[in-house]
Amino acid sequence: MYKRYSTKSPIGTNNICGNKIKEFRLSKPQPYSQRMLADEMQLHGADIDKNIIQRIESGERYVTDIELKIFAEVMGITADELLR
Repeated sequence: MYKRYSTKSPIGTNNICGNKIKEFRLSKPQPYSQRMLADEMQLHGADIDKNIIQRIESGERYVTDIELKIFAEVMGITADELLR
């Protein structure tokens, strides 16, 4: 028998960091809009727009390792913190 593996998170989304990204965005003293976060990501070299941020936060889109690294840099946290 083969063990079945899934590329979905335990709650069925395509990533496990979307909720943390949204929490970060909204927890700032001046909360970031999705567009503001996308702009900041672009300044750090990620090809991400507002619609991609929305899809990541809702769990519809995967997050690449490169994007995860840049999200962590922008947020001032570690990638491990995004994956908890």
